[in-house]
Amino acid sequence: MPDVAIAGFAHAPNVRETAGTTNGVEMLVPIFAEVFAQTGLSKQDIGFWCSGSSDYLAGRAFSFIAAVDAIGAFPPIHESHVEMDAAWALYEAWLKIRMGEVETALVYGFGKSSAGQLRRVLALQMDPYVVTPLWPDSISIAGIQARMGLDAGLWSEKDLAEVAARNRDLDAAELLDTPYVADPLRAHDIAPITDGAAVIVLSTVERAKGIVEHPAVIAGIEHRVDSPVLGARDLTRSPSTEIAAKALDLDGVDLAELHAPFTHQEIILRTALGLKDNVTINPSGGALAANPMFSAGLARIGEAARRIHSGESRKAVAHATSGPALQQNLLAVLEAR
Repeated sequence: MPDVAIAGFAHAPNVRETAGTTNGVEMLVPIFAEVFAQTGLSKQDIGFWCSGSSDYLAGRAFSFIAAVDAIGAFPPIHESHVEMDAAWALYEAWLKIRMGEVETALVYGFGKSSAGQLRRVLALQMDPYVVTPLWPDSISIAGIQARMGLDAGLWSEKDLAEVAARNRDLDAAELLDTPYVADPLRAHDIAPITDGAAVIVLSTVERAKGIVEHPAVIAGIEHRVDSPVLGARDLTRSPSTEIAAKALDLDGVDLAELHAPFTHQEIILRTALGLKDNVTINPSGGALAANPMFSAGLARIGEAARRIHSGESRKAVAHATSGPALQQNLLAVLEAR
């Protein structure tokens, strides 16, 4: 099976609110143009298209169909969609190329979080019979997870502030003087509500060599799922990330892009991956700097690939998550070859 590489990456401006529609077209058209200009490809060169988004977030069924307007109605395309972060759409596209069905693929994700009450919308991913009727919001669940780690002595509020300070280029001491939002979480511990989109171009390695000087080769990709029942797992760990990491070769990783919407979750992920102190963590700022729903995970892969393209990294690991309290986790190892 052919190896697959990332040949291009672009993302829309990450903003608190946009005036556009919830179908993502206004965000997608400019970044499609950007990634085509970057790679020298055109719509006709793409063998497969795959997207990630959420009908719940958009507020209407089959909202991703409207987003296809950003691609164009003619000529016809080969297209698919996943109802979660577009990092999982990248997995589907990766398989298409590995199986030899196509040589190129374009993966995109988008989300307009500002259109509704995000904390309430995310409650819809909980158990529909027992949990969702209680409407536990995502920040309160993360607060419970953070409190469990504090009580177990796994991290301190100072540790959380230091994570936020690095990702957001702030002063950790000053952050500790700010009020709680959901004890023990403060505003800096929580990813901002963000409207945004991201796009990645995949191709066989041979094709990528003609597109970019340093292709980011996907040396391995794994994803695992933990129980959706919060009381059935240890929330201070991420077993699914640990298992996925064991299936990959992380020796020599010099950079990690971690999709951690809360400061304590970055600590959980660093521990699960066994990352050493010499590994650069989230040079992009990660989800704590901008967290566009359904494209933030894809963006972590794109940001890691960008640094391989530029020669800043030789081997990177990118992580994406979906579901409450790090329930589902995907890892991709990227290499410069």
